[in-house]
Amino acid sequence: MEKECRILVVEDEYNLARYLQLELEHEGYLVDTADNGYEAIGLFSEKDFDLVLLDLMIPGIDGFEVCKRMKTQKDVAIIILTARDAVKDKVKGLDLGADDYVTKPFVIEELIARIRARLRKGSKDLEQIVVGDLVISPQTREVKRADKLVNLSKKEFDLLKYLAENVGKVLNRDTILNHVWGYDYYGSENVVDVYIRYLRAKIDDPFENKILHTVRGVGYALKIDSNEKT
Repeated sequence: MEKECRILVVEDEYNLARYLQLELEHEGYLVDTADNGYEAIGLFSEKDFDLVLLDLMIPGIDGFEVCKRMKTQKDVAIIILTARDAVKDKVKGLDLGADDYVTKPFVIEELIARIRARLRKGSKDLEQIVVGDLVISPQTREVKRADKLVNLSKKEFDLLKYLAENVGKVLNRDTILNHVWGYDYYGSENVVDVYIRYLRAKIDDPFENKILHTVRGVGYALKIDSNEKT
């Protein structure tokens, strides 16, 4: 591990919180724990955490509100860890900005693997992604095209970033849905087409050179090797 990553475990069941702390410390992480929402927000304001493991059913401020407040302060990685497995709860948590949703009971090896994956992704997010005259700054969620600032919604940004991370590759709708909306997404895959249109109106239509391409019958690609959409 290149640096000691700090994790905040927000869990009101003492035995589980202690178990998570010991397992994560064994993996080399620095770990703080909080057993209620107010304590979690206080610790989050005092220290620089790389990731938060967040239970939803905690005293004080519930997990949903904690997630919302944390994401307002900093774009930290948040994994919700809860016994609430209803689809509506998963959707609500992810919509509030959570990066992953794990239901109890869980396998500790899988949870640690998910944590490692989120932290690796976070380290990559410090770097700018450049595609031609398009510049994406994941840490600040800022996008510029030809030095002009482009304002995107959260989902538009996530979609653009995923396309840029796979520049030149044609991605089908299912692949995009799984990576941008998540494997737990329930709904029509047409949502991808809708957001591609939103994105194209902002990062393509106002500019002469087109970089967002539709490959009919296959999917979409971000590339700069052609000035025409297929």
